[in-house]
Amino acid sequence: MRNRHFFCRGAQIIALLGACSLGAIAQTTESRGLDSLLLPAQGANSNGANYKELHCGGYIRQTPLPSLGQIVGGEEEQDQNTYTQGDYIYLNAGADKGVRVGQEFAVIRPRGTVKSKFSRKGSLGTYVQEVGQLRVVSVKDKVSVAVVATSCETMLLGDLLTDVPARNVTLPLAVTNFDRFAEPSGKATGRIVLARDAQELAVRNQIVYIDLGAEDNVRTGDRLTIFRPVGKNDITNVREGEVSRGATGDFGSDHFKGGKFGNMAQRSKESSSGVYNGNAINTSDVKAARPKLPRKNVGEMVILNVQERTATAMITVTAQEIHTGDYVEIK
Repeated sequence: MRNRHFFCRGAQIIALLGACSLGAIAQTTESRGLDSLLLPAQGANSNGANYKELHCGGYIRQTPLPSLGQIVGGEEEQDQNTYTQGDYIYLNAGADKGVRVGQEFAVIRPRGTVKSKFSRKGSLGTYVQEVGQLRVVSVKDKVSVAVVATSCETMLLGDLLTDVPARNVTLPLAVTNFDRFAEPSGKATGRIVLARDAQELAVRNQIVYIDLGAEDNVRTGDRLTIFRPVGKNDITNVREGEVSRGATGDFGSDHFKGGKFGNMAQRSKESSSGVYNGNAINTSDVKAARPKLPRKNVGEMVILNVQERTATAMITVTAQEIHTGDYVEIK
């Protein structure tokens, strides 16, 4: 009984110490603040974009990308047909093509031609999915063995090899003074034509593709404003019809004649003598006569890599929903 009592007391002490440790961890996490986990600048290099943002985003390329070979097999292909980080795979390029031990390759997967109703450029090129990177560990005459160093998606037989791109983008710090009604910069404008993973609504830190590229003087690291004209390109449309009848209508009953003015009806048009006794003005009248309104700025993005006619960008600020078809402008 004494030993059992001692064991139970020891278990209680251990449980108490564990609870205290969890409480300390929770307190530390809370003191850091949840917002610190949501800053768009979080990444591997201080204020730089991390690996997945830079090398997994994909791109839309106008000219063919040189292929250095492809994945043709795997060490464990008897049990699997997809490969991920740490797996050994076989390449159809060896010493005959100058492959050497330690060489690294980027793995890509061309998917198809991109055309968008939002772009005036016609064909924008081929959408290329970036799958990950390999490192060669053994070289034969016509075959090499490589290990999957990093993976964005599972790799498949037939995925192509190309050189590892040199990319280093500094992301802006969290923006606290985003101006939703800022004036246009007057620089090049384009559209969001595609979002990664077949998404149509994008949020902060997600990847999108725009129809501005090197031919529009877009550069890696450029910041762009995402905007749309007031009343345009939203997901739903508000009907132009009026809420209620105008002042000439009669809302009273036949017997009591309680009044003809509905609270939700538009004002009457002013007559030449300054009397408001005519037909009610309607929504289309007001919109037709108004001055140009400020555009609706809905977010910001930063360019991760640039192709000939397009660029890959990451959304860094959102004021409301962002979707394909939204306009972008270089800041």
